[in-house]
Amino acid sequence: MLRRVYFTPYGVGLGHASRLLILATKLKEFGYESRFSSFGEAKNYLDIQGYICNSIPPVEFLWGREGEFSVKYNITKIPQWLTNLPVQVNKEIVYLKKYNPDIIISDSRLSSLFAGKILNIPTILLINQIKLLLTPALRKFEIVKFFETCIGEFMGGLWNTSDKILIPDLPPPYTISEETINTVKSVKSKINYIGFIAPKKTISDDKVDNVIKSIKIDKNKKLIFVHISGPKETRKPIILKIMEACNNLKNIQFIFSEGKANGDTNPRKLSHNIWYYEWCPCRDEIFYLADFLIIRGGHTAISQAIQFGKPFISIPIENHGEQISNSNKIEKLGIGIKLDSKLINAKIIEESIKEIILDKKYNKKILQLMEISNSLDGIENIKNIIFSNI
Repeated sequence: MLRRVYFTPYGVGLGHASRLLILATKLKEFGYESRFSSFGEAKNYLDIQGYICNSIPPVEFLWGREGEFSVKYNITKIPQWLTNLPVQVNKEIVYLKKYNPDIIISDSRLSSLFAGKILNIPTILLINQIKLLLTPALRKFEIVKFFETCIGEFMGGLWNTSDKILIPDLPPPYTISEETINTVKSVKSKINYIGFIAPKKTISDDKVDNVIKSIKIDKNKKLIFVHISGPKETRKPIILKIMEACNNLKNIQFIFSEGKANGDTNPRKLSHNIWYYEWCPCRDEIFYLADFLIIRGGHTAISQAIQFGKPFISIPIENHGEQISNSNKIEKLGIGIKLDSKLINAKIIEESIKEIILDKKYNKKILQLMEISNSLDGIENIKNIIFSNI
């Protein structure tokens, strides 16, 4: 009998969809059929990958023109969220009745968990942020921290609707998302740390050679991969600042990826040492080839950096509590440098790049953490959990 899995990633950015796509690909090897539901960039991405992805109304955050998290605009969206969430649940019920899956795998989406509960379908939640962290300016006040705790416990109660809660992260004390997970008491009895769900370093020599030849990478020079993804309003301001820094680093090669899901997959050569992709089809190969990375503070990107053993500069989205928290942790672990997206300029970026290259401690620490990460196979762990539940 053909087994069916229904995947429901959160639609903003590509991290949630990428994780579930890896799982869908793995399960396909065992004869499992997969279908998705999502919205926004995640839906566009999954459509491009050739999977059926049902469309649902968005429940998403808004971002300002300069890449900052917009508190004002998000407050105005609350009525729409309250309207769209029950609409999502109703749409999911309709989709689920037609598809009749054996199990639902949600990545940070509540509506599919509620629908699964109503239809008595087993559910698994994959999540790396339970507690919502507010902006650094607000978090200076104790009353705000108390509010965060209350909301975190409330959300924990909602996420507990799921039969199982899986954390795609390293166990304490190495947990990247520790502040958004480990501090929530209402889920402690149900959570299970399974390790990262990100591509392992299984890159073929042929593919690597093809990338080297097509971009004409000089093996004798340092290569930096600038992978800036996330909500589209947050990308360009940071990319432009990094490009300005490149002007003073002529002996370093840079490959940029904007992370635009439906963007041009052909690289453009902007100068003798800069290549630019709107969407990079050979991201894993470039991760492998790069000496180090410049990324945001997203959990998936950090997970991949650790698995590939690449030190990195993290530039979290301004006022994005989760990304800032993740980036603070990578500094504590000594595997990278965190930069403030609001305060950075070309000089600061240039100095940080030189520090990563010259100070060998970052390489040493990231290789130690890579060993720990490699001992936990998140993809295999969740596969086995799925098999034991259907």
